[in-house]
Amino acid sequence: MRLAILGGGQLAWMLALAAKPLGVSVAVLDPSSEAGAGRVADHVVAAYDDPAGLDEVSAGADVVTYEFENVPTAALTRLVEHGVPVLPSPRSLAVTQDRLSEKQLLAELGIAVAPHAAIDGPEDVANALAEVGAPGILKTRRLGYDGKGQVRVRTAEDLAPAAAELGGTDVLYEGLVTFSRELSVVVARGADGSTAVYTPVENEHRDGILALTLAPVPNLAPALAESAQAAAIAVAEALGHVGVLCVELFETADGIVANEIAPRVHNSGHWSIEGAETSQFENHVRAVLGMPLGDASARGVSAMVNLVGGVPPVAQLDAIAGATVHLYGKEPRTGRKLGHVTIVAESAELLAAPLEQARALADAAWDA
Repeated sequence: MRLAILGGGQLAWMLALAAKPLGVSVAVLDPSSEAGAGRVADHVVAAYDDPAGLDEVSAGADVVTYEFENVPTAALTRLVEHGVPVLPSPRSLAVTQDRLSEKQLLAELGIAVAPHAAIDGPEDVANALAEVGAPGILKTRRLGYDGKGQVRVRTAEDLAPAAAELGGTDVLYEGLVTFSRELSVVVARGADGSTAVYTPVENEHRDGILALTLAPVPNLAPALAESAQAAAIAVAEALGHVGVLCVELFETADGIVANEIAPRVHNSGHWSIEGAETSQFENHVRAVLGMPLGDASARGVSAMVNLVGGVPPVAQLDAIAGATVHLYGKEPRTGRKLGHVTIVAESAELLAAPLEQARALADAAWDA
């Protein structure tokens, strides 16, 4: 079997690594000649919407998938029109590329979301303030990730200038959510409607970038865990999604509030490579190629520490009990994800000390 992936970054790299033991060959399309997935997959160097490149990467492929949601939907549509299976479908991509359509889908499913209003011009500012109030946060509706494309609005007077800063149109103004923790749930869904849902995890962000994931969420009420998993499954089913999907959530005094949907394997699911019976990457490959889904059960407790901006001495990371180091082969740069460390232990008590070591090393490299 053969899998084609649009995008050649670390997510495609980890997908390719998961595909190999299943007997699946992989090709990736990425405009960068230095894309990391090219180390383990055939690499077509071309723009995501380049017809010749799309034809080349999809030649002989059983299915085409994508590693990030900023792939042009027109590229997927062209593949489908040429008879190439694309999973997840272009609909999953189209809905999740637009923060407003995401919010509308979640609300239709009865999943709580932050108060919000679209701004498409200066005339919408007053209405947005009336609906949402201040403070709040203004986001581009498309092409935002890792905290990019966002402006904090502290007072009502700040909204109009903030909207102008983000282009004055096609932006979404959201009310701030009072939350205790940031959570997420990853779910894999097969073409037959079967699902494998992972344990909810707790996430910590720094500068808008994921810094730490704990799996499972410490001391999460069973009812909240069930509602979080149910929300992820409901989203996947509503989209007719085939593959892995992640829903980012807030834990609040009134229950869970959904923040965003990612129609792909997700940074907060990286712990699953060592920490689950079947990783999110393997389950994505299985789902899109029509294989039975693997067991998503957790193995003990896990922590995933992102390596951002710089990489600590690898020998020190390797010496941490229960740790596995994943480096993406990227050149260091401020705010750039260069790798991650996963630590698996039998209990939260046994996880505490090695996690503290890993965080200290990662923080020092982040600040360097």
